[in-house]
Amino acid sequence: MRLLAFETATEACSVAVLVDDAVIERFEIAPRRHAELALPWAGELLAQAGVAKSQLDAIAVGRGPGAFTGVRLAVALAQGIALALDRPVVGVSTLAALAARADGDRVLAAIDARMGEVYLGAFVRVDGGLQALGTETVVRPDQADLPDDDGWQGVGTGFDAAEGALRTRLAGALASVDGTALPHAADVARLGARAFARGEAIAPERLQPAYLRDDVALTLVQQQAQRAARA
Repeated sequence: MRLLAFETATEACSVAVLVDDAVIERFEIAPRRHAELALPWAGELLAQAGVAKSQLDAIAVGRGPGAFTGVRLAVALAQGIALALDRPVVGVSTLAALAARADGDRVLAAIDARMGEVYLGAFVRVDGGLQALGTETVVRPDQADLPDDDGWQGVGTGFDAAEGALRTRLAGALASVDGTALPHAADVARLGARAFARGEAIAPERLQPAYLRDDVALTLVQQQAQRAARA
């Protein structure tokens, strides 16, 4: 299995190449530099792995949720490369990739969605992989659903957003929290390889980003109006 993976949905930019069970990755917190870095890194990693583009089996991509421009960039890169190579793509939830960073069998992954909200998803480990529980949501931290039990691992910037409101809201359910963790392309690659093995790869033109917000391009006036309504 040879797979190229992109994850640019947050302030972190990362690219990874998976060859069988081995993964190499470039990762950097680089706001507004994703478009500049992603493709050169891909070329460098493929050369380091000794893999030609024509030898790739698929392209994996973190499809969001996350920053609109970052999600759009990753999806466009994956589609463009896959179309040029006539290869399928595997869309991986950015929240699932983030959850893969945590220890434990039950993980709550959260990304700061700005505008007083977080992207939130719950996952359990099954047979070495991750299975989503319910649907991923964008929600105000103080309105997040409370898990029925405790012992969850919290991971992601959503737990430190809004002065730790989500951490406070879910405190009784959390065994630990890493509020600085960001998603990595290495985890997108591993999850993508599992999805590929399950037959979940799709044609590039069918890949859809996961924005979660109905309006992903709110104007400055709309954003100000939302903040004023929540004050």
